[in-house]
Amino acid sequence: MSEKNEVLMYKGKPLIRKDNMVYYGSMADEYILQMQILETTDLSDLKLATKVAIQLQRTAADLRPRDRIVKKGEFEGFYAALEVGCIWLSRISKK
Repeated sequence: MSEKNEVLMYKGKPLIRKDNMVYYGSMADEYILQMQILETTDLSDLKLATKVAIQLQRTAADLRPRDRIVKKGEFEGFYAALEVGCIWLSRISKK
């Protein structure tokens, strides 16, 4: 990523990280996925996420934060959490 304006995309949706929080999806959509990295392990000079909590959330601004949560779970590894979250998003989008 050469420019600061570029956003990492995964399966056609933006993937944005801020500290230990990762957001997947667009705020223009009805739902997004919020992932919180709970635990990491060191692998050479990298930190790998070993435990990740995810929440499928509505993006409606008029809802309280507690009411935005549609589904949540905790997974081992970032990839597993992201893939399950992608499935949740695709299923709820089809409804």
